[in-house]
Amino acid sequence: MKIGDKVSVLDEDLNGSVTSVHGNMVVFRDQHGFTHQYPKEKLVLQNPSIYEGLQIEMKQEHRKNFSKKHNKKPLVLDLHFENLVKYPAHYSSFERLFMQKEKLLETIDFCRRNHLKHLEIIHGIGEGTLQKMVHEVLKSQTRLEFHNNEILHHQSGSVTVRFD
Repeated sequence: MKIGDKVSVLDEDLNGSVTSVHGNMVVFRDQHGFTHQYPKEKLVLQNPSIYEGLQIEMKQEHRKNFSKKHNKKPLVLDLHFENLVKYPAHYSSFERLFMQKEKLLETIDFCRRNHLKHLEIIHGIGEGTLQKMVHEVLKSQTRLEFHNNEILHHQSGSVTVRFD
């Protein structure tokens, strides 16, 4: 290395021009005017001419194959009680919520067994009891992420779940 050479420091984001060489130690000035002293083993010459005449070979990128199963629309689970039983008036509110929770857990298990990636849960808009139950169940589960579907900051009555 000689005075005026451009150098970079290994494993650091630091470079500059050599101002002096004292045996194994090299002193250089960075772009901000600060001087730094490093042993020659820690420095690399910046020589852009070594890249001249190099042939650049463009390799074709390989397309990643995606399963068609995962490109489908998500499975939709509607937890409105009218869709779960034939005579909804015959059940108490506790029985309704319990059956909706069981249906939710069965569907999550089904998605995991069949390696589905997305699930949309429709809980509806109302007093929020069903919504709270859905969120509590989803928070207690592992290997999934979920978020509320909102339309312009208004509740849409559904949650999207993504399985890891």
